[in-house]
Amino acid sequence: MQLLVNIDHIATLRNARGEGYPDPIEAAKVCEQAGASGIVFHLRKDRRHIKTEDVYRLKETVNGNLDFEMAATDEMLTISKDVNPELVTLVPESREELTTEGGLDMETVFEDFRDRVFPVYADTDIAISLFVDPNKKDIELAAELGSDAIELHTGTYANASNEADKQSELKRLRDGAEQAHKLGMNVNAGHGLNLDNLQPLVNEVPHLNDISIGHALVSSALFDGLDETVKKFLLIMNTAN
Repeated sequence: MQLLVNIDHIATLRNARGEGYPDPIEAAKVCEQAGASGIVFHLRKDRRHIKTEDVYRLKETVNGNLDFEMAATDEMLTISKDVNPELVTLVPESREELTTEGGLDMETVFEDFRDRVFPVYADTDIAISLFVDPNKKDIELAAELGSDAIELHTGTYANASNEADKQSELKRLRDGAEQAHKLGMNVNAGHGLNLDNLQPLVNEVPHLNDISIGHALVSSALFDGLDETVKKFLLIMNTAN
């Protein structure tokens, strides 16, 4: 089980003043030095946090896994292939959203991904992950496309307002992870995870490979420091049942 740190909101803070700092690339270095296995970023169409130049600098700097999160637009396909990260994670993207709001509707995107998107990476070493809700049909379609991995959307679990809903969502995530594993895909997870809700997830959901954490980690780092916060998240992951 590996921690990949999403550094988008380091860039958000930088962009608030346009002063060039804090530098997300320097943040990536700190995260890796603290034990993170890699870095995640989401290059959006509106460049609201990570900029195109950041992506190339990250490729030059990151020693571990680099996960390029993106919508499957022609622009992003071209940039990602040029950057050549270890992994691309394809997500739905809406201009109005504050953050990614749910998984891909696989029935809607299936033919487009099959005919236009997946062939782009056929002659590369870039692995493909699809960001999906823990729905049986979506996971089946991801496997049918030949996706190397799925990233389970954990936002519904993270936002559950009571224990019954949380346990129900954990079961869905557990079943989804088992299904994806049996279908031969790596199982990643992310969205809304923090120091309070991470432990139940890693204890209950099997076969987890990469766990992507960003906003909560960066927020905690404002008080505890980036190095120390990365280590706190790693401690939870390393003591999973």
